[in-house]
Amino acid sequence: MKRGKKYRESLKKYDPAASFDLNEALGLVKSMAYAKFDETVDLSVKLNLKKSQSVRDTVILPNQFRGEKRVLVFCKPEKEKEAQEAGAMFAGADELIEKVKGGWTDFDVAVATPDMMKDVGKLGMVLGRKGLMPNPKTGTVTFDLKGALEELKKGRTEFRADKTGVVHLAVGKVSMESDKVAENVRSVISEIKRKRPIDAKGEFIQTVSVASTMGPGVWVIMKEGD
Repeated sequence: MKRGKKYRESLKKYDPAASFDLNEALGLVKSMAYAKFDETVDLSVKLNLKKSQSVRDTVILPNQFRGEKRVLVFCKPEKEKEAQEAGAMFAGADELIEKVKGGWTDFDVAVATPDMMKDVGKLGMVLGRKGLMPNPKTGTVTFDLKGALEELKKGRTEFRADKTGVVHLAVGKVSMESDKVAENVRSVISEIKRKRPIDAKGEFIQTVSVASTMGPGVWVIMKEGD
């Protein structure tokens, strides 16, 4: 893959093969960001997983950097008012299901009450592809709509390991203080460690790296206390 001039210039600022402590790595990421917009800081964590193992959960980042999420709630008519009062932008049943079935996904998170999952499950081709399918493991399938939406407003974010065993997650913006982004990174790492499969063997976290949206990745040395 051919990289642009600014990207290549960034690579001259550090040794791409070297590893740095977290704050130093984030300082490098910030110094190498060159886009005209406020780039996102992305975290990548490579895990030692077998094909049969998976890591998936949610985390509330201590330092928020995104606007309020647009939440859609699939629910029966009697729960619509509760969903709307809790902050849902969209709430309903059949009408919303048909709309999503047609390809509409103008929302950030989908929540569903358990009695709606039989119908919502049929939207897998649309919601699954975009990572929007409600799931009990992430607290997005529940009758407690008020509690679920309160957690989402606090910034509860889902993370999962992909097929190669890597967890990718946005953890901040280049404009944020490095200490705040570092705190977010540590929160994610802590949650990932907590979700280590019981039968996982060897070193669970193999590599950690951070990068801005357009910039190169920087390897991170995660110390025991991190």
